[in-house]
Amino acid sequence: MIDKPKKTVAMQLPRIAEVVDLEQKYSLELEALAPVANIVEVASPTPEDFAEGAKHADAIITSWGIHINSKIIDRLENCTVIGLGSVGVDMVDVDAATKAGIVVTNTPDVFIEEVADHAMMLLLCAIRRTKEMDTFSSTEQWFRGRPLLNHVPRLMGQTLGLVSFGNVARCTATRAKAFGLNVIAYDPYVSELTMGDHGVEPVAWGELLERSDYISVHSPHNEETEHMLNAYAFSQMKDGVVIVNTARGPIIKETDLIAAIESGKVSSAGLDVLESEPPDPQNPLLRMQNVIVTPHVASATTRMRPTARRRVGREVSLVLRGKWPMSCVNPTVLPRTPLERWQPIPMVRGPNR
Repeated sequence: MIDKPKKTVAMQLPRIAEVVDLEQKYSLELEALAPVANIVEVASPTPEDFAEGAKHADAIITSWGIHINSKIIDRLENCTVIGLGSVGVDMVDVDAATKAGIVVTNTPDVFIEEVADHAMMLLLCAIRRTKEMDTFSSTEQWFRGRPLLNHVPRLMGQTLGLVSFGNVARCTATRAKAFGLNVIAYDPYVSELTMGDHGVEPVAWGELLERSDYISVHSPHNEETEHMLNAYAFSQMKDGVVIVNTARGPIIKETDLIAAIESGKVSSAGLDVLESEPPDPQNPLLRMQNVIVTPHVASATTRMRPTARRRVGREVSLVLRGKWPMSCVNPTVLPRTPLERWQPIPMVRGPNR
């Protein structure tokens, strides 16, 4: 039997090139890929450079770096799959990939709990004005903290509105309910029965804006959600609302958020994502004492990167073996490919197990 030649998976070369054995560097991805593919690094100082280096590759793996846009996709001659080691897929032009018949995969269930933890942390810090309390404690303003918090309602009984009700939002709801919060959610793509099963009340968009004391954003970033939270949306909210965003920065129009904070419409905010990352050092949000900003780290733990790398390797390996991936961002492309649908083999248990 003659072994089939291995396929090629293109990885974006890091900004700082490392002289290291690729099998060692990408050992986690290769746990699944090694039998079917070799990994090559492709220099990507510009999209054009990456397109030239990756045009013969059978697959691409990326998380951050250049945007895999339509111009790059149009130049890919052999690519069957683009694997993303992240939940978000806005670094790939999914429509262009679909048009080209390329499967796009992601890792949507790798770090759900971590992001929900971070969302709840930002919410609590924003409500209890932790940034200001820390400043008061370290600048001889010890007695300023209590008068400020005397105007903050207690958490129990307040209403948290979730923008979208995907995996992270569902875990956030579980945490919020443990603190005694009433939880409502808006998501036109999730059934009311599903929300009800999680003890969450489904509401319309306008109702969420009007009723929420706190709003936490969990939606993907696309044309539909771009600047979803804008001046008009803020005008419909309660005075003193708290805003949290662990999804994507452009879902909130930052200039409108800044104006809402300055006017007092928004009392405080916790943001793990911004419209431009890294942000301009002069961004007013970075200097506001009632705004906590973290540098897009909600998913970061010791588990996150190794698990995401292994998972993206498995997803790409499935496609290169001629199978459907477990997670497909653009499922409409699958019937147009020669890939075979597969089902996991059920575990056979004995009578005493």
